[in-house]
Order: sequence, then structure tokens, then C-alpha cells
Amino acid sequence: MPNIIHKKRIHLGAAFLLVIFALLFFLLIGRFFYLQATGEVKGHNMAVAAVEKYNVNKHIEASRGTIYDRVGDPIAEDTPSFNLVAVLDASLTTNEKKPQHVVDPKETASKLAPILEVEESELIKILTKPKKQVEFGSIGQDLSPSIKTQIEELKLPGITFLDGKKRFYWNGVFASHVIGFARPNDKGEVSGVIGLEKMLEEELIEQDGNYTVKTDSKGTILPKDANVSYVPAINGKDVHLTLDKTIQTFLEEAMNEVNEKYSPEKIMAIVADPKTGQILAMGSRPTFDLNTREGLTANWNNDTISYRYEPGSTMKIFSLAAAVEAGVYNGSELYQSGSYRLPNDPIPINDHNSGAGWGLISFDEGVQRSSNVAFAILADRMGTETLLDYIKAFGMDQPTGIDLPDEATSNINYHYQRDRISTAFGQGSAFTPIQQIQAATAIANDGKMMQPYVIDKIVDPNTNEIVLENKPKEKGQPISQETAKKVRSILESVVSSENGTGRPYAIDGFTVAAKTGTAQIPKAGGGYLHGHGEYIYSITGMAPADDPELLIYVAVEKPEIAQHENGAGPVSGVFNSVMRRSLQYLSIKPEKTNENEEIKSGIKVPDLIGQNAANIVSANGGEDSLNYVMLGKGSKVIKQIPEPGQSVIKAERVLLLTEQAPPIPDLTGWSLRDVRKLTNLLETKPNIIGNGYVHKQNIAPGTKINKEDHLIIELKSNRPLPESEEAEDMSEEERDAES
Repeated sequence: MPNIIHKKRIHLGAAFLLVIFALLFFLLIGRFFYLQATGEVKGHNMAVAAVEKYNVNKHIEASRGTIYDRVGDPIAEDTPSFNLVAVLDASLTTNEKKPQHVVDPKETASKLAPILEVEESELIKILTKPKKQVEFGSIGQDLSPSIKTQIEELKLPGITFLDGKKRFYWNGVFASHVIGFARPNDKGEVSGVIGLEKMLEEELIEQDGNYTVKTDSKGTILPKDANVSYVPAINGKDVHLTLDKTIQTFLEEAMNEVNEKYSPEKIMAIVADPKTGQILAMGSRPTFDLNTREGLTANWNNDTISYRYEPGSTMKIFSLAAAVEAGVYNGSELYQSGSYRLPNDPIPINDHNSGAGWGLISFDEGVQRSSNVAFAILADRMGTETLLDYIKAFGMDQPTGIDLPDEATSNINYHYQRDRISTAFGQGSAFTPIQQIQAATAIANDGKMMQPYVIDKIVDPNTNEIVLENKPKEKGQPISQETAKKVRSILESVVSSENGTGRPYAIDGFTVAAKTGTAQIPKAGGGYLHGHGEYIYSITGMAPADDPELLIYVAVEKPEIAQHENGAGPVSGVFNSVMRRSLQYLSIKPEKTNENEEIKSGIKVPDLIGQNAANIVSANGGEDSLNYVMLGKGSKVIKQIPEPGQSVIKAERVLLLTEQAPPIPDLTGWSLRDVRKLTNLLETKPNIIGNGYVHKQNIAPGTKINKEDHLIIELKSNRPLPESEEAEDMSEEERDAES
């Protein structure tokens, strides 16, 4: 009996186990089919997990296209940037001798504050937050490699960095409304906001790539025939502009000085090559810093192409050309200046000296004195419809088509006879600065009018293919070569004649053909503003007058000028400085004053390579002394800038290299021109911030500098002097820039 019972128990136990195993089996099978059907475990996708385990993915970062100037210097490009991070979690430190968190917030803040240029108390607030890890907000964002290096050298526990990149603009305030800027959106995607950065978004934008390989469970890469996925990174296309960094810098510096001295509401300036239509420099005030956006106001427009206004007497250039071409201009003919009455119009047209005029004068003198009456008579003679035909031939009824966004066009007011006559001397109708530049190329270029442009070419850096290349484009020939030459001759007398309104714009060594303008500003309720300085003062000028290489337009609106001053002060402050320095920079030789005498352009730099450095210094003196700056402690000169045979003005720095990696000098007070000489000589790429003269340098004077070193130079408009440098060491060029 017991055996039977025992056997029954065994059978029951076996059955129970069988049931349990069957349940487990069916549960396992069910789980298997469930996983097959859903592919998920606790909400996690198993296929994704497998891919992550056996696939190695590498992100390949691409770069947004670089924007270059005409000689290949970068204006805007992607650069490495770093965000400062502080680890505050003490539990991460396992070895007290090698702490991994911020041990002493006060000491850390005191060491970081001078580098980050913030108050120590502000950093202490960040470093004492009840968090495991903190970032520093705008204080610690987008730090440059040099700042990162300075912080790393402090070896502060718990201080680290997150790597990234940013859009960097090498010159800060530099053709800001032309270049525009790009910034990241809420998703971190960088895109252009204004200017060329926005207009060329499709060309500049990059596409990141990735690389995926399959591995086994141990991480070993499987054979080549295994699936490999590779999507290459595609860098954005590079844009090469016609802007010349040096000439643009001349323009920015001149506008800064005028802006600081006269506080005008606006400054607009354009420098062009009249033979090609290339824009070499373009700028305006107010402006902003491309990196920080400091100064960016409600006006995001590029005024040089978007702001139209009644130009005043600069319009007389084109009315004069029309009169000459139409055969109604006789320069020696006399007319009665002062006032001129139109039929059925009770209000006379007056000359700018309240209608007093200058008596019976010639039309040539009328142009020199900028007589409104002279141009009213000429417009009457040729007929206002003929004048309008020439205005259209000069392209002033249409946008120029310049390759920049948001160009405005003119507003030609031709309703009444008075409006038509007034258009001849720059009142009643409104035009943009760029329209005046395009029209003036016909005067400077022997009758051929050239379309202005700023994009030289666009290059795909992935293939080196040129995807777009602009060439000089002739827009028409509104006047003949003979007319253009005659008009230039008359405009040259505006500057050289004792009666000329352009006398303040004369430049030693060069003949300048120019026409000044003083434009009235319409009031909102009708009529025009009145009062000292309540005008737009301007000039359109070209040099050398017989064969112009440069064409410049400058307009200054409502400057704060003293009662004894006129608009020539602020306008010449931009025009003269930029024209003179640009002509010298382009190595355009000064003209002859007579058949045998050539104006002295400066002192020729001798060939000093291989000569004894001590002997050069001791022998330097006298009237033609040069300002030699020795770089290094070597005994002989191995390289020099400017090169032998080039001309420099008195006291201009001549840099002499005596060793390959010399200590850097104190650059305080140096001009941007001299800084560029130094960096060219040392073959290093500088990061130049601002405009004007050197106030700050990141590499201390006396420190040896190599090609790999990142030199950061901060410029400001006023010129400080190092203690060792006396005021008389300023070059004539720098002295002029400050006056």
C-alpha cells in the first residue's frame, strides 16, 4: 500500500513538474513570438539596441562656407569655440590629491575673473549654485582657443570645456550691413540673418556626414564586405568678394573718426573700381559688430543701396554730362547768376547763397561754384524730356542690380516743370548712393557705364569647382568718350579752381575730379528742414582725374558742426583719407606737376637684407630717416617689410627681422597697416578686433612668437601711445588720420 501511495505521489509530482515546464515553455514561446512581433523589451527597441551595440557611428562635422575678400583673406568663417563648464559634484572626486570638482569657488573665481573680464562676485554666484554641473552663460560661451589655453594653464580643479564651433567675423565692424551675420536658431542650426549671409544661405550652408561600420560583440570591425554606410560631409561653398580688406579698413577707420567727432545721423560711403564696377569698400554709420551684434538697431538695412534721398549737387555731374553730350554747354559763355524765373512760376530758382549769385559769370565758373541757376538754364535749353532720357541712360530710373539684397530704386519726380528743372540740380527726385556710383562709372570710364558688383566668385571647396564667376558687365554707354573726358576736366577744376566748392578735397600729388553736394532734407509735413547742419553733405569724386582708378561716394547726414564749419569737414574726413591712402596702397604713382618735376611720393626703402643690424640703426638719421623696428636679437637682417625699393612716408615703420621666432614688440598705438606688416613678416594669421589703433594684445611684449601662435589684436579708434614712444614718431599718414 505504501508503495502504491509513493508511486502516486511520484506521478503527481511528475505531472506537476510537467505542467510547470509546459507553462514555462509556452511562456517562453509566447515571449519569443511577442518579441518577434513587437521588437521591444520594456519599451526599448531591440533592433535599435543591436544596431547601437554592433554598429559604430561617427558624426562628421561640415563647415559653413567661408567668405573671403578679394585677395583671399577670410572675412567670415567657422572657427572652434569652447563653452566653459564647472563640475560642482564633490562625489566625483575619488582621489583628494586629484580633485575632479571645484574645491574652492572663491579662489577659482578670483583666477577666472581677469581672463573672462567679469566681476569676481558674479563668478562666485555661479560656482556656489546647488547643482552638480553648471555652465557660465554668455560669460563662458564661444571662448577662443587663446582664452581656453589661458584657463587651462591655471589647472583649476573642476573647470572643463565643451567643444563646439561658431561663426567668426575676423574684423568685427567691417562692411557689416554688406556681410550680414549668421547665428544658431532654437535647434542649434546656423543660418544667415541679414546681408550676404542670408542672401547666399543656399550656397553657404553645409551638410554634416556620418560613417557607420559593423563590429562583432568584442568591437572588432567586420570584413570589408560587411555593410558599411558612409555619408560624406559637404562643406558650404566659399564666397570670394570684390571687397578689399585694406581699403575697407581705411574706410571703417575714417568713418569711425568722423562719427566720433561730428555725431551725424548717417554716414554712407562706397569705393569702386570704375573700370570694372567692382565694389572695393562699402560701409555706413550707424553700424554694428558682426560678432557681438553690438550697435545693431532697428535699422537693419544697408543704407548705401536701400536709402534714397534727394542727392543735391552731386546730381549736377550727370546733368552736366547730358548738356555736353546734347551740345548745349559752352563753358566760356556768360550768364547772370543769382536767380532764374520759370514761366508761370512766381518763386524763382535761387543759387545757394540765398540768390545773391556772383554776377555775370561763365558756365564753367557756375559749375565750380555749384550754381543752381546754371543748371536750370542748361535743363531748359536741352529740354526736360531730353534730360530725362539721359537720366534713364545713366540707369538712374532702375535698381542697379548689384548682387546684394534689398536694393531700393529711385523716385523721379517729374510731375511739374519746377520738379523737372529741380531734378537737374539734385532736388525733387530721390536716388540711392549705389545708383550714383553706377552712373559715375560712365564719367570715369570714358563713357562706358559698369554695373556694380561685390561677389567675385563662388567656389565649391569639395570639388574646387567654380560654380559662379562674375565678370565686369557694361550696362550701357550714355555719353561718348569725348564727353566723359570733358566732364572730368570740368570737375577737376571744381577741386583745383580758387572758386571751386571742391577745394577741401584736393589731395597732394593727385588730380581729383569731383562734385560736392548739399542736399535739403524733406520734412514729414512738407517743405524742407532748415538750420545749420540740417543737410546731407556729400561728394562724388574720382582720381587720378585724367584716368580714374578709384571712384568714391561719401554722404554725411546732419552732422553736428560748429557755426563756423560747413559740411566739407565731415565729408572730407572720410573722402580725403580713404582716397589718399587707397591710391598709395594700390601703388598708383603720383602725377607730375610739370614736365620735369614729379611730386615726391616718399622715401625709398633700401635693401637691408644681410646687413648688420647695429650698423643700420647707427647710420639712420637726417632728413630722410626711417623708423626701423628690429625684430629679434640677431646680428643681421634676414627679411624686411616694406620690401627694397618701395616708397614710405617719413617715420613710417620699416620692420626688420633678425631671427626666425623673435619676441613680439609692444604694439600699443600701432596702426592696422603696421600690424599687418608684422603679421605678414612673421607669417602668422592675426585675429583683429575693432578698428583704429592697437590698445591690447594677447601675447605679452617680449614673448617669442611662432607661426602657430594665435595673435589677437584689439583696436580702438583713438590712438594710445606706449610709454616709450613719443608723439613725433607718428607717421604723416597716422597724423592725418587723427586730424
